[in-house]
Amino acid sequence: MPRRPAEPGHQRAHGGASLRFVAAGGRTRLADLHQEVPLRVLFPAPEPGEPPLAALVNTAGGLAGGDSVRIRVAMEPGTLATVTTPAAEKVYRSLGPAARVQTRISVAAGGALEWLPQETILFDGARLARRIEVDFAPGARILMAEMLVFGRHARGEILRHGGLLDIWRLRRGGGLLWADGLSLGPEPRAALDNPFGFAGAEACATLAVAAEEGLVPLRDALRTQGVAATLPRPGLLVARWLGSAAPLRGGIGAAIRLARGTLFGLPPTLPRLWTC
Repeated sequence: MPRRPAEPGHQRAHGGASLRFVAAGGRTRLADLHQEVPLRVLFPAPEPGEPPLAALVNTAGGLAGGDSVRIRVAMEPGTLATVTTPAAEKVYRSLGPAARVQTRISVAAGGALEWLPQETILFDGARLARRIEVDFAPGARILMAEMLVFGRHARGEILRHGGLLDIWRLRRGGGLLWADGLSLGPEPRAALDNPFGFAGAEACATLAVAAEEGLVPLRDALRTQGVAATLPRPGLLVARWLGSAAPLRGGIGAAIRLARGTLFGLPPTLPRLWTC
């Protein structure tokens, strides 16, 4: 009896990017770069007064179930750089497995990093497992922002099925400073519609800022704008947003401008790619 041919498997992407910045001649310079499909790293010329800018580009246009991406960023002493994306990341409907994204960031004493990717959009049926681990030394500074959008609301789509596991771990000097986790699925609508959960919000966002000083005035300034900002540990500020996607993006953008202007001595603007 002839054998039935095996069904072809779906192609999956397994790649990533690794960057290391050093200080040389009073400037931050790229020392090491490694990239694997589907990620590519571009370096647009920064605006006057801006630090070096690295743009993570997904050449596949988005993540499908079973894809995996690893990102590494290392900042040596005396460095300052911005890492962002040129557009929103899209996570497509999955046929079963989750798309996986693992990010590891290290910042040495005297180093600083702005981690400012644009929003991640979860299509209906998407499955995403994401883990962000940050290790930084005392004296380092970090500005991080992440935004999740539950469905393609411009098309009238909402996230009814799928799953999300989103884990953050921030460590200072090797000790755990802050841990956060969000789990939705396999039927996320119950939590998203729950008035004591997400209350029907289209999107959520988190801003985390680590610095040894200047956080109390920043927290107070954010609160005057109606932002839920707190200092859960000395040297760490965390702010949250929940609501409609467009106003939420505007709110977190305003917070980024405020934070980089007051803590990093940078122009109070968003990365150019956010406004293109």
